[in-house]
Amino acid sequence: QVQLVESGGGLVQAGGSLRLSCAASGRTFSSYTMGWFRQAPGKEREFVAAIRWSGGSTYYADSVKGRFTISGDNANNTVYLQMNSLKSEDTAVYYCGASTSSFYYTHMSRSYDYWGQGTQVTVSS
Repeated sequence: QVQLVESGGGLVQAGGSLRLSCAASGRTFSSYTMGWFRQAPGKEREFVAAIRWSGGSTYYADSVKGRFTISGDNANNTVYLQMNSLKSEDTAVYYCGASTSSFYYTHMSRSYDYWGQGTQVTVSS
């Protein structure tokens, strides 16, 4: 049984930082792409960042480039999202996903096979 468990969300002031974690279990994820998405109230789920376990390729949404960094710890099957210079518009529930689809589709939520339960990030201005 595949499980993705996010942690690390919370309340932070604008300009601050948070690090989210996604612990994956239940299978070998070496062939997967791991992604972070977010969903604000009344909005659709949007892509944030992704990393390919094999090779470590990364991909970011334009809105977070230069501020967020995705990384992976293969030994512990954990993916991180370091978020710096946070803005109020980063406020959302952040979800971790795992995908076996081509990395070309990594920004599409429908290409993901598994999701975590989400963790709330609130940035106060």
